[in-house]
Amino acid sequence: MRQTQIVQEKLLSLGIETERTLVKTSGDVFLDKPLHQLTGFGVFVAEIDERMLSGEIDLAVHSMKDLPTKRPEELTISAILKRDSPYDIMLCRDGSTKSLEELKEGATVGTSSMRRTAQLRRARPDLLITNLRGNLQTRLRKLDQGDYDAIVLAKAGLERMDLKRDYVRLDGERFVPSANQGTIIVVAKKGSKAEFYSRSLDDAPTRTETMIERKILETVGGGCVVPMAVHAAVSNGQARVLTEVLSLDGKRFVRLDENISLHEDDPFGRAEDMGRRLMKMGGRELVDEAVKEFGAR
Repeated sequence: MRQTQIVQEKLLSLGIETERTLVKTSGDVFLDKPLHQLTGFGVFVAEIDERMLSGEIDLAVHSMKDLPTKRPEELTISAILKRDSPYDIMLCRDGSTKSLEELKEGATVGTSSMRRTAQLRRARPDLLITNLRGNLQTRLRKLDQGDYDAIVLAKAGLERMDLKRDYVRLDGERFVPSANQGTIIVVAKKGSKAEFYSRSLDDAPTRTETMIERKILETVGGGCVVPMAVHAAVSNGQARVLTEVLSLDGKRFVRLDENISLHEDDPFGRAEDMGRRLMKMGGRELVDEAVKEFGAR
């Protein structure tokens, strides 16, 4: 809802008025299950796609990391907004913990992400990682009432809601973010007036970063059951790309850290090559293990 409001405000500043339609998706309804147990890719997206294809809505607003890599041909990402922080943060119940290392032995940490779970287990095998679903306010309430000693969230969510809470930003080298984290997108029907109007919100550097990440994600595959991270940062004509695939317990992982020139290289071809090499280094076995454990969904 907040992300949609942000897009509406940006469109209004360009003289474009919009009306909001609320769509409740299966990802919003089945809050008692971890995301990887919900059948089908794009549990926050499919119902909204259907409404757009039927002509009921003109634009859709999504977190880009929720968007499946395989999309309906008739739809396009018309705008990728300037990226907010891509990084993870940890909030602690007592507010006094200054780092992950300071959490007590055996502390309960909440997250719904397979990637965060594996990275947390790699860093602190003693922690008890448990499922955490719901909107931001629900997650914070569960922390405050003592269900968890700490929870891990995207920093962007806290900032967009303008919530003032003490937190620890997790190191982006050890806790490489998910592909497209911190990014809001607008989806429209190809060739529509809505596509034309919303394209003015597009941020070129963010589009380059997120499409590089998306190409690696698509090449590796496996969906939301695979603990995978990829982050591209564009600066001075190149993109630093850090990507890894982990085992479910975090004990094994394969990782690449490379620079891609945006002037000399085919950045998306290079990204695809990184994905293929990641698989050859052992990523394929890790992907197959995760898919076998949870089933292809």
